[in-house]
Amino acid sequence: MVIRRVVAPRIDFGELRRELELPEVFPPAAQREADEAASRTALPAADRTDIPFVTIDPPTSRDLDQAMWIGRRDGGYRVHYAIADVASYVRPGGELEAETWRRGQTVYLPDSKVPLHPVELSEGAVSLLPDQERAAVVWTIDLDSSGETTSVHLERARVRSRAKLDYAGVQADADAGRLPESIAALPELGALLAERGFDRGAISLPLPEQDIEPDGTGWRLVLRAPYPVEEFNAQISLLTGMAAARVMLDGGIGLLRTMPAPREQSIAKLRRAAGPLGVRWPEGAAVGRVVASVDPAQPRAAAFLDHAAELMRGAGYTAFDGKVPDDPGHGAVAAPYAHVTAPLRRLADRYATEVCLALFSGESVPDWAGAALPKLPEVMAETDRVASAAERAAVDLTEAVLLAGRVGEEFDAAVLDLDDRPKRVPGGMIALDEPPVRARCEGDLPLGERVRVRLVTADPQERRVLFARAG
Repeated sequence: MVIRRVVAPRIDFGELRRELELPEVFPPAAQREADEAASRTALPAADRTDIPFVTIDPPTSRDLDQAMWIGRRDGGYRVHYAIADVASYVRPGGELEAETWRRGQTVYLPDSKVPLHPVELSEGAVSLLPDQERAAVVWTIDLDSSGETTSVHLERARVRSRAKLDYAGVQADADAGRLPESIAALPELGALLAERGFDRGAISLPLPEQDIEPDGTGWRLVLRAPYPVEEFNAQISLLTGMAAARVMLDGGIGLLRTMPAPREQSIAKLRRAAGPLGVRWPEGAAVGRVVASVDPAQPRAAAFLDHAAELMRGAGYTAFDGKVPDDPGHGAVAAPYAHVTAPLRRLADRYATEVCLALFSGESVPDWAGAALPKLPEVMAETDRVASAAERAAVDLTEAVLLAGRVGEEFDAAVLDLDDRPKRVPGGMIALDEPPVRARCEGDLPLGERVRVRLVTADPQERRVLFARAG
């Protein structure tokens, strides 16, 4: 659901690519390897093309990592989750593998993306595009009526997606009760898994996203709340990631996505903020259930969510071989968890998947995969930093261009956060009603309340926007 939008002039994001030293093309040797792999790699012998998989992605996406089928079985559920088999197309020790290590992950900018793999693979031979036979790693997960996993199976197989669906269309079909049979059970199972997550202490922030979309000769800044089916879709990925973590922990080798559990002091601080911000926190209610209950479109609820984000810090990767980590959990998932569902866009997933395949089949982990594990946390941390910097810089630039020429004007805004530490000039973070901009504002601000603010600075060169409280 789009909350609000506004159009900015044409913006050149090329300077961001140069500033972040993002590569423009693949080295010739790496590109040749990709071209050869796309034309010569054989599909797996196991045939699962009878399963009517579908994909759910943004409408313009072509790098499709995941396809799913969900059905009811023996009073419970069965999930088939097909993940693009990237490792079969990237030769260990080759130039293409080396280049993917330099890139780490796909970096997205509004006018283009810097892909982890050449488009001949990521949007062609490996992508789970509809009506094409593709190589996949297929997870089959059975669950009982309570959503408890009862069995997991893993194999390489050829698959064929039947349709490329998008979130808006799937949500409309879900609301109308006409979902395709392949995902008819998605809302039911997704909601069940979300409830199980709340019970064990999971936290998911329902924050709207600032998106930058092309609009004729300009750009549209959009504040978009997630569709419910996006959360249900995410639950299937989380289910698979938790299954992968279990396989690796049982096998004594792997790569986990980890994050410290929220500290009791932090939860207590958030609980104290709930009352003044008008958020109801029933006695005994889990923090994740409270967070999920608020409406982010309301200013005081948005301020509460901004505080809740402080609970979710310190995410990283933990590699292990032999000794299981002392704390293998992911605080927001409230369980051990691994990244295995986005290998077209994230380097770590390729290696974690190979470890799982080997362990599940009772074979030794390939040397090339095992040797990569201890190196991946550092590489992923750096590329996470670059990807986050690109996303934030693109939004900052768009906001500054959008507001350039409007210095001195006043706007309505909601106060999201206040400075933690004393500064020469007090202030905090605000969100404008229109256009959908988040920026620093100086002055005495009432947390979670609406205020009138005046634009002081809008500098596209510095990608800086600053407001002051009016009146």
